[in-house]
Amino acid sequence: MTSGNLVNYTVRKSATSNSPIPVLLIHGLFGGLENLNALAKHLSNDFDVISMDVRNHGNSFHSNEMTYPLMADDVLALLAHLNIEKLHIVGHSMGGKIAMQFALHHPNMVDKLVIADIAPVQYQHSHEQVINGLKSIHLDSLQNRKEADQQLASYVEEIGVRQFLLKNLVKSEHGFTWRANINNIANAYENIIAGNAADSPFLGDTLFIKGSNSDYITSEHRELIMRYFPNSKARVMSGVGHWLHAEKPVVFNKIVENFMKK
Repeated sequence: MTSGNLVNYTVRKSATSNSPIPVLLIHGLFGGLENLNALAKHLSNDFDVISMDVRNHGNSFHSNEMTYPLMADDVLALLAHLNIEKLHIVGHSMGGKIAMQFALHHPNMVDKLVIADIAPVQYQHSHEQVINGLKSIHLDSLQNRKEADQQLASYVEEIGVRQFLLKNLVKSEHGFTWRANINNIANAYENIIAGNAADSPFLGDTLFIKGSNSDYITSEHRELIMRYFPNSKARVMSGVGHWLHAEKPVVFNKIVENFMKK
């Protein structure tokens, strides 16, 4: 569902008739609301679950402005549309930064916050190859998805990452096009790797889940994490990297569920 500058979203109604406050799921860079479908399905046994497409992603509106305060405002507009005053939020990667920004700006609206493998810090440039690879694909002459994968392989070695990225490639009667706005994302990349900012901390219960093979959260980040989220705890998932929710979904889903139900 989408309208004007309201982000695209879906709602899974709880299997129970007396669901507690709902849960919002926010995906990461170059993703879409379907990325966290396994978690959405799992949590919908007990909660109403909202999944959203971030601006310039999925079926949401495109904008050449893309900052964390603006994306937090997108969340606020969605919640106003749905008449939701209090909720839990789960965010992965860029979605985690959006979730943190929203909690810092609207602390009274967030009950529990789960941040998957990201910290509120400034990151180094690490997506140039991906962006250049996506831009290099010749959409006008593209015959099939295999051809796109072959072109992208010159820039992105890991087949799993290529498959994830190429979920953004859609075919219409006029040929192939990008679902995500690659140019807007590329132009906003400095904002995407920026750290979160706030005048005061979020005092609600917060869980940071880190992949043991990922370096997105390090010991150097602990001071800033505790400054912004003093009531936070950390959980390390062994044997997974940045895509922890996809690599071990059963474990990830259970960790989130247990935290929500405490």
